[in-house]
Amino acid sequence: MLQKQKFKINEIYVPVKKMKELDPLKVTEIAEGILEGKNILPIRVRSGDKRYVLIKGLHTLEALKALGEEEIEGFLTRAQLH
Repeated sequence: MLQKQKFKINEIYVPVKKMKELDPLKVTEIAEGILEGKNILPIRVRSGDKRYVLIKGLHTLEALKALGEEEIEGFLTRAQLH
């Protein structure tokens, strides 16, 4: 079972492919919701080379960055072996 934990935002790498999905309006909506006290969904990351790699939660991550936050809650997903 995955446990929610905190990650330093500056230690999370967003793959270029994922950045192409970024919608600035959605980021603004999420940031405004955070300021209004709405709950946010935790992100998902996996371990990478001395950092974490974002799997899910791009807009939430970017919204928290825009608000000047340094940490984000999320789940660490173990890499699956094929």
